[in-house]
Amino acid sequence: MRNLSIIYVLFGLLFFTSCGETAKKEQEVEVGEQLVDEENSAENNVILFFGNSLTAGMGLDPEDAFPALIQKKIDSLDLEYQVVNAGLSGETTAAGKNRINWVLKQDVAVFVLELGANDGLRGVPLEETRKNLQAIIDTVRAKNSETKIVLTGMQIPPNMGKEYASGFREIFPELAKKNDVYLVPFLLEDVGGIPELNQEDGIHPTADGQKILAKNVWDVLEQIVTEKM
Repeated sequence: MRNLSIIYVLFGLLFFTSCGETAKKEQEVEVGEQLVDEENSAENNVILFFGNSLTAGMGLDPEDAFPALIQKKIDSLDLEYQVVNAGLSGETTAAGKNRINWVLKQDVAVFVLELGANDGLRGVPLEETRKNLQAIIDTVRAKNSETKIVLTGMQIPPNMGKEYASGFREIFPELAKKNDVYLVPFLLEDVGGIPELNQEDGIHPTADGQKILAKNVWDVLEQIVTEKM
């Protein structure tokens, strides 16, 4: 069940512990190298995960992050898709909007958009977050109208007020409906606020927590990647 009272600490510290500039620069280099590799590949069935520290798998081996676990699932089914993890710790929707063209160097079959949590923690106006996410979706569609888009829902505690928290939560299903894209209702379902599924900082999922994130995403992604089987 979604228990926001349990995840106050989880979200209250997420931004502040995940936006170190040194770590982010290192991640940018890693993402850039991966994108170049994929661009030079003949395989165009790319699934691009575009997000923050949750996608990047902060504090874990990259192979334990949920995008890598999705790749293992895909490989086990002999599906011809290649996952690219374009997650950066501390990323906001505004920063994501600014770098979206950079990561769309290759053809993308499926685009998984996991951004917004850091906006909520900063108290970014809801309309700004909504516009930034819409701009990212529009950019992906303009690049290739055939790209399937998956939006991952997020929630925040009512530190900024119940009205703000409620409005923030509704951004994701509303955008999914408006743009006719797939929706993961809540990425951190069954993970947020559960001590044994989070690292010592109480914020970022452990390897076991990432497995649940992978399941939450796979529940939606499976129908996309297996539709031609």
